[in-house]
Amino acid sequence: MKLRFTKMQGLGNDFVVFDGVRQCVTLSAEQCRFLADRRFGIGCDQILLVEPPRLAGTDFHYRIFNADGSEVEQCGNGARCFARFVRDQGLTDKTEIPVGTAAGPIRLFLEADGQVRVNMGAPHFAPERLPFLATAEADSYDLEVDGQTLRIGAVSLGNPHAVLRVPDLDQAPVARLGPLIERHPRFPKRVNAGFMQILDPGHIRLRVFERGAGETLACGTGACAAVAVGRRLGLLDVAVGVSLPGGDLRITWAGGTEPLWMTGPAVSVFSGEIEL
Repeated sequence: MKLRFTKMQGLGNDFVVFDGVRQCVTLSAEQCRFLADRRFGIGCDQILLVEPPRLAGTDFHYRIFNADGSEVEQCGNGARCFARFVRDQGLTDKTEIPVGTAAGPIRLFLEADGQVRVNMGAPHFAPERLPFLATAEADSYDLEVDGQTLRIGAVSLGNPHAVLRVPDLDQAPVARLGPLIERHPRFPKRVNAGFMQILDPGHIRLRVFERGAGETLACGTGACAAVAVGRRLGLLDVAVGVSLPGGDLRITWAGGTEPLWMTGPAVSVFSGEIEL
């Protein structure tokens, strides 16, 4: 099977994107692992698949596969690349694009300055929405990890996130604690682990150990999750700049059942053809 693809990145979070509208694309977990391999394949954090719509009122369906071959519900940086891809490939001429995902519908907006703005939907803090094993919903929880007690926030953005505040992001033990939090037994479907340093109410720094991918240069849903947790604790403003290793995102959230909005770049790197 020979497939056309485009390599894209959003703040260094990189993707292999397939047009599943004009070509038939079915990917096994083994093929996803091959595509993501940076020595033997193309190399990426995730594989994105553009498909015909499944949900009423949407123009496309958006699927995301991690580097380990697992399929996940949502990816914010990928959503921005998705919008840029369908426009650049001539699949749509719209600047507002309704898209279906496994987590429900989202709306993507192509801005005049080249940035992409995404309505990420409202955050969900109920433990069963992640899922997360807890007796009741709370602003924060104690989590026993490697002989120490961590204080985390837990939230779903269509995919599960645990957010841990740290005093110095550069010294944060992401490589050690990230995998332990990701596979903690209180998260039955695993979790993305975010490490957040609050610089001031309008600016945070963030590193994310992503479920099934490891630490990435940027994570859009992780940025939204960190802001949602920080806002719920009364520590952050409505609009927050999020500095990730790969660059900056702008996240706004009015609170409650209002949606989170994420704005950032999406860039095509190259296109090619690969035999699977």
